[in-house]
Amino acid sequence: MPPTDGLDHEAGHLKEACGVFGVYAPSQPVAHLTFLGLFALQHRGQEAAGMAVSDGTDLMVVKEQGLVATVFDERTLAPLQGHLAIGHTRYSTTGASEWRNAQPVYRSVGDTAVDTDQFALGHNGNLVNTEKLAAEAGMLPGTATSDSDLVAELLAQAIAKQRDQHSDDRALERALLEVLPLLEGAFSFVLADEAHVIGVRDPHGFRPLCLGKLEHGWVLASETPALDIVGAHFVRELDPGEMVIVDATGCRSVQPFPASEIAPTLCLFEFVYFARPDSVLYGRNVHQARVRMGEQLARQAPVDADMVMGVPESGVPAAEGFARVSGIPYGQGLVKNRYIGRSFIAPSQAMRDSAVRMKLNPLRENIAGKRLVVVDDSIVRGTTQRQLVKMLREAGASEVHLRITSPPVKWPCFYGIDTGDRSELLAAQLEVEEIKEYVGADSLRYLTLEGLEEATGATGAGFCTACFTGHYPVEVPVTLRKDVLEHNVMPIGELERTMHEPQLPTAVE
Repeated sequence: MPPTDGLDHEAGHLKEACGVFGVYAPSQPVAHLTFLGLFALQHRGQEAAGMAVSDGTDLMVVKEQGLVATVFDERTLAPLQGHLAIGHTRYSTTGASEWRNAQPVYRSVGDTAVDTDQFALGHNGNLVNTEKLAAEAGMLPGTATSDSDLVAELLAQAIAKQRDQHSDDRALERALLEVLPLLEGAFSFVLADEAHVIGVRDPHGFRPLCLGKLEHGWVLASETPALDIVGAHFVRELDPGEMVIVDATGCRSVQPFPASEIAPTLCLFEFVYFARPDSVLYGRNVHQARVRMGEQLARQAPVDADMVMGVPESGVPAAEGFARVSGIPYGQGLVKNRYIGRSFIAPSQAMRDSAVRMKLNPLRENIAGKRLVVVDDSIVRGTTQRQLVKMLREAGASEVHLRITSPPVKWPCFYGIDTGDRSELLAAQLEVEEIKEYVGADSLRYLTLEGLEEATGATGAGFCTACFTGHYPVEVPVTLRKDVLEHNVMPIGELERTMHEPQLPTAVE
């Protein structure tokens, strides 16, 4: 089973958040559009993929472990005929990485096939009050296998209670208005019943969600490239706390949360690493933001060197920006193997130590004898950078100066990027100079938080910076915080000792 703590254990990076997609487009091949949309969002989750398609009477769900192109082909897509669909690409946060936690989550409410309300739900994010909600709903332990499963169960209960009072087709909408105010944490939902596609963003807007227009339909997606691939025109990003409902009458917006609860705090790591470079967040292009991060770094942490290079992929535009401002030539120093997937298992310590080499290979002719500025997006465990510096030196680099386009990651995330406990976060244990020694670099500098926010071009728009500052916009229950936040910081001596201890095999993303 792949690791479920949110880390790419061999590369030492945070993993992406899940991706969600929804389309309402009568007379169009909605399953194929959803496949394309999920393909554009594959970077947000590689453990499982699924979709739910409605023809107005039945809601058919297909989901499986694996990449989008593995789960779906012409044979699986052909029977999925309908006028609306939602889709999901997953990596596990709450809930194990196994088939039953693949999404969309499906529920049916009713006693007979003719009198049944069906719906499906896809979730990007992570709730912090799952345990409390399950207890209040009288659910036995294990009834809900994930926070997404819990939300589906609460919606099903709400629909069941309303069935005697209403006879229209707005059961899912009313259930959402009842359940959404109970949820705490991060959630961007797409939902579908037989007649509607619904998108919801939590009051803080931790995770992105946008709206697009087809010639004869509407699209919801985690990121704007998923709109581009299906030929939809980008309309706007959903506001934090907004619910959008699409049906035969068109598209309308509902506000399920009181204005006092709306406090935009988009995850700042979406700009740093998670989102595709061609995405638009807060109305700003992500690629250009990353270029500006490199420019800020060059001003903030100059260094004498012969070449600037980026660590693929998110470090590359930042390296271009660093080179532009510093005047140091930009060059390519690494080739990325794009065909290493999560299915690769490193069965020995030697192979685990070589995991970075399986993904990245140095261009020796470009780097031999040169003083390098190496630009990367973040340091989480330090595994990538430690192996990378060693690799570059072996390839002949005379100096290696690391420049990181984010501040030190010191605190766990509870809002959809589950980083595990603080003992896995290098910056929670070591000071910057100690990290420099640990990874073997000649110098190490991080971009300041102020510089990072300025580089996004959306200063003042509202960001979650909890992984950098420990300030959590939504209170995290003690049951989640204990040990993770306070007691699991590994002593420095212990850290150095455990570097050489054998470890169990883990999956390489």
